[in-house]
Amino acid sequence: MDETDFSGRGERRRLKAAGVLIFIYVCVSILHLRPWGQQVVWGLLLLLGIHSVWLLLAPKLTLSTTEPAMAEPAELPFISLLVAAKNEEAVIANLVKGLCQLNYQIDRWELWVIDDHSSDRTPEILEKLKLKYPQLKTLRRGADAKGGKSGALNQVLPMTQGEIIGVFDADAQVSEDLLQVIVPMFQRPKIGAIQLRKSIANAATNFWTKGQSTEMALDLWFQDRRIRVGGIGELRGNGQFVRRSALLSCGGWNEETITDDLDLTLRLHLNQWDIGCLAHPAVQEEGVVTWKQLWHQRNRWAEGGYQRYLDYWPLIVRNRMNRSKTIDLYMFLFIQFIVPTATVPDLLWSIGLKHPPLLSPLVGLTMVLSIIGMVFGSSRYNRASLQAVVAQTLRCSLYMIHWVPVIASVTFRMSIRPKQLKWVKTIHQGIGDSLLSDDEMEMIEQEP
Repeated sequence: MDETDFSGRGERRRLKAAGVLIFIYVCVSILHLRPWGQQVVWGLLLLLGIHSVWLLLAPKLTLSTTEPAMAEPAELPFISLLVAAKNEEAVIANLVKGLCQLNYQIDRWELWVIDDHSSDRTPEILEKLKLKYPQLKTLRRGADAKGGKSGALNQVLPMTQGEIIGVFDADAQVSEDLLQVIVPMFQRPKIGAIQLRKSIANAATNFWTKGQSTEMALDLWFQDRRIRVGGIGELRGNGQFVRRSALLSCGGWNEETITDDLDLTLRLHLNQWDIGCLAHPAVQEEGVVTWKQLWHQRNRWAEGGYQRYLDYWPLIVRNRMNRSKTIDLYMFLFIQFIVPTATVPDLLWSIGLKHPPLLSPLVGLTMVLSIIGMVFGSSRYNRASLQAVVAQTLRCSLYMIHWVPVIASVTFRMSIRPKQLKWVKTIHQGIGDSLLSDDEMEMIEQEP
């Protein structure tokens, strides 16, 4: 297969997943049955510990690589903002008004909302909004349209003009200066994409949303450290900006995955592009509010994240990126997927042989890294006081336990279940104060 062609790499995922699962279970069994098993675990701990210290001591980036000057108005790149929407009547009007208030030269950007055959009032609301906002363009997909969010984005891409493509979820809330901050980041020629920090708009609602708020801060803190040491920056779907030429070099969005952002992340890096992250301004979004919603959302994220390793492993092992990115990828693959999956056979063998779990040191390192990220992330990005940082760290440490059963169950399920491409959207309720005036709300609520 041509290494520049990413199509068709999602085949035989179940067979690949089963092979990896068997390999993990066999390796854990050997470690328990051989006298040198504990030494191997400590050796792995040493390697991960060295990389962890490297991350924690990462130097700051120089100003020349973080804050380029803003281009002159005549040189401003054209930007296309894309939103794939399905049954978003609760939030779509607020989103459109928020994006149409961005402070950027009016003839240098456009907003496309792709209505993915909504069955609620989303198309009616969009038609009314087009009368008020000339930047707004819409595309309605038919009932037989395929590809989910990726398919919607691919379908509208040829109609767009932007040199830079911004992608938002329907519940996104952004500040007016967003584009002024984003554009200078793309003056660096190797930057293929930029991910905004994600912030939970309804963080104060309950335990689950508070946990997600700290988790987002933890995630960006680690992304920042990984980028500093030449590792991998990642896209998170909502609030991502991609250079058009980089996107086209990867073949557009992959319609054979359930997490387009994580898949595109790996393809960009494999195609020699870098991904940056931006802490301020953030994109606000709704956090899920129940355990059931969280479970379904995180299972989808975990499955999509695991899929990309199964799909692109031949290119990864050939070091198609570079040494620092490949090492960084291996470390986080091990911490995020291998260790949680291995805890199941490790626990079973420990019970059967009546001795402590062998992988406890690796699990402990993972917990320590998470706690460090929570402390620094909450302090830096959530602007929390010392007392609040302690409370957020304790709460999020309990909250983050959900990832262990999520990963363990996903890796097992993918090994026995035939490949399924089922796109599931998060239901948005609409939270916070509306950006719409009373007259605008009345216009939208009126029957056509």
